[in-house]
Amino acid sequence: MRTRTKIIKAEKKPRGRPRAYEPETVLRRAMDLFWKAGYSGTSLDDIAAATGVNRPSLRAGFGDKHAIYLKALGDYWERKFATMREALEGGRPLGESLMRVYDAALSLYFSGGGRARGCFVVGTAVTEAVEDLEIRNSISEGFRRLDAHFEARLRAAHEAGELKRDADPETLALLATATLHTIAIRARAGASRNDLRKLALKALKVICG
Repeated sequence: MRTRTKIIKAEKKPRGRPRAYEPETVLRRAMDLFWKAGYSGTSLDDIAAATGVNRPSLRAGFGDKHAIYLKALGDYWERKFATMREALEGGRPLGESLMRVYDAALSLYFSGGGRARGCFVVGTAVTEAVEDLEIRNSISEGFRRLDAHFEARLRAAHEAGELKRDADPETLALLATATLHTIAIRARAGASRNDLRKLALKALKVICG
């Protein structure tokens, strides 16, 4: 007797394996690698080893090394702007507001487990900007936004009489941003946090008049 075979219709299963990692965690760990070794000194294999996510999954979720770096750079900028806005808001005196920005920056620059690693942008992006248009554009836009945040606060201070009548908020904003860059570079070069804070205070005397 011929046995009739039952045909069982298989349930459709979603393609691929469920994602077993948190994208934000992967991005922050990748950022830490880039921050330590630079863009050129970090490979996709390094990122895979540090995050526990294999290369195919990294490519599927984030793209190649360049794409991962750009995402990390964008994340860093947004964190920095959010911290800056918080420091400048709240109706505090101008000098106090600006010093809060520099103190927040110092906390970030010295966040490498006891070692100063400076600014992620200055330390890793600037070296790649000459040959990489996307990175260069990110830096240019980021610096423009830094200048704009400082300038807006300085204009408000000027209107409130906290600055001299002939003070130029635009020029002072550039000086405030330049001080931020100087602190970042010197932190990377080994200057102490205390010395860098003194540098910021001296710059504020010039900016605030």
